[in-house]
Amino acid sequence: MDGTNALNWFEISVSDMERAKKFYETIFGIQLETMDMMGMQMAMFPADGMNGKVGGALVKGDMHKPSADGVVVYLNANPDLAVPLGKIEAAGGKVVMPKTEIGPEIGHMAFFMDTEGNRIALHSNK
Repeated sequence: MDGTNALNWFEISVSDMERAKKFYETIFGIQLETMDMMGMQMAMFPADGMNGKVGGALVKGDMHKPSADGVVVYLNANPDLAVPLGKIEAAGGKVVMPKTEIGPEIGHMAFFMDTEGNRIALHSNK
């Protein structure tokens, strides 16, 4: 594997783009840029022109089905995942594992179900 990141792109499957876009914009306080590409609707997470950083998008398309049983993506919730975690239920999601310490050197994690039925994780240093 070359490069510094094991992950270079992620896609979160959605069935209702507007609902999912509003959910993620609400919990993270961000704006997602929407576009159509290759027959799919996409809403891009901010990535500062990438610069070696991982980017990703919400995606609605024939090959994208929301799931609670697949791969788990950990979204960066620094400095403290308690902030977006506290907004999840009011935005229509469900917290399924509260903020939990992984270890003092690694930080904290939490799991939630988004509005589309995906199991997603958060990570922060504190």
